[in-house]
Amino acid sequence: MRLNGLMPRAIWSGAVSFGLVNVPIKLVTATSSKDIRFNQLHDEDGGRINQKRVCSVDGEEVDYNHIVKGYDLGGGRYVIIDPEELRSIDPEASRTIDIEEFVDLVEIDPIFFEHTYYLVPEERAVKPYALLVEAMEETGKVALGKFVLRSKQYLAALRPKDGVMVLSTMLFADEVVSTADLDVPTADRTKPSERELNMAKQLIESLSAPFDPAKYRDDYRERVMELIEKKAEGQEIAAPAEAAPAAPVVDLMAALEASLAAARAAKSDKDEGKQKGARHKASA
Repeated sequence: MRLNGLMPRAIWSGAVSFGLVNVPIKLVTATSSKDIRFNQLHDEDGGRINQKRVCSVDGEEVDYNHIVKGYDLGGGRYVIIDPEELRSIDPEASRTIDIEEFVDLVEIDPIFFEHTYYLVPEERAVKPYALLVEAMEETGKVALGKFVLRSKQYLAALRPKDGVMVLSTMLFADEVVSTADLDVPTADRTKPSERELNMAKQLIESLSAPFDPAKYRDDYRERVMELIEKKAEGQEIAAPAEAAPAAPVVDLMAALEASLAAARAAKSDKDEGKQKGARHKASA
């Protein structure tokens, strides 16, 4: 949790309410986006492009002091809402994450998770914090509660990870599109044959492995950074050849068999490489 020896900056402080026990904590970010961001520039002189607030009716630039909030009712009709009216119904800005209930993690579909943070205990709350973390680890439960961050109310899931409490903000049920609204052919409508199903299950099994996040890298971001560095050094960049479009699947069974054979061959090569490495290590 320390970056270059420094604790990440807290973005919120409060307490986790666990029955009659309050655990003072700080909220710090658990993730660091590595997105590459570009600025918009004028191609003639390299000047930064500024965004202006322009009225769609008269085409004039509008000063920020003359901009109001409006909710679109459709058909060009808006309800104007005054900032004071919004403040009057703001969620109570309490500094408490009230645990309402505990559930099993497997019951929460990952589609509900939004952003993730670490909860770090205040110095005076180390013991109750450790107690809550260990109790949740041993029971395998996840705590659900609500809290207010930057004037917005969030549903949150709290779970232990490596002795640290992790908080994930969650979407509310009405923010998730139901699968019933999708026109997707299910297995009932396109029933696969028993042979196809068995082959697909074998393919899944041959590609199964323990989850290791370090194995996965953002190859595209690395190529973009390499491109930027080369261009910054004045190198010319050749346009890549267009990739051939993927051929449509004509014979599903043949595609499954070929995929399974390729997966098995790759796994065999990998196992052989591990054995050679182990023999080399043993003989050294």
